[in-house]
Amino acid sequence: MSTAVDRRRQILDAAVGVFAREGFHTCRVSDIASEAQVAYGLVYHYFPSKEAILDTLFTDRWQLLMQAIADTDAESGSAREKLYQVAAFILDSYRCDPDLTKVIIVEVTRAANTFGRNHFAEMVSAYEATATIVRAAQEQGVFRRDVRALFAAQAFYGMVEQVLTQWIFQEQLVAPDELDRAKGEITAMICTGLECR
Repeated sequence: MSTAVDRRRQILDAAVGVFAREGFHTCRVSDIASEAQVAYGLVYHYFPSKEAILDTLFTDRWQLLMQAIADTDAESGSAREKLYQVAAFILDSYRCDPDLTKVIIVEVTRAANTFGRNHFAEMVSAYEATATIVRAAQEQGVFRRDVRALFAAQAFYGMVEQVLTQWIFQEQLVAPDELDRAKGEITAMICTGLECR
């Protein structure tokens, strides 16, 4: 890995800590530089603004989510298994980096500001990709057809986000068994409501 890539990653990692601790709007670029232990000007060498750093953090994570959904949907499992895998990817992301999860939820997906609006299409793309899983199960007669696939996907993400929101504001990290239990409970709540009887 090159020094440039290392420095860029160092700045991004530092920004996650600063954004999670102080809030995006409260902190300054100098706070990120201090956290990263780099010169103030070096941050601007890699990123034109604080907004560009947040944009990069969100876009990088969202691309991983979109790839995870595509990979999961390409597998031959049931819709229930696929939705479980999507929930697992998101909740495991919290396990790996709770600060980044906090930043994405607080500063992007729940942000009723220009930044949140600018990324709305990307958020909808995840809903639509997940709706494809629901729609396929509807066509197979596994899921009921009277619930719109996109609405079901939005409800799925709403549930995941609410669970994560509670977790990120707790003082202690969620225990691994509680995290694993949540994966199954979220999937069960959505799928039981969608499955044909």
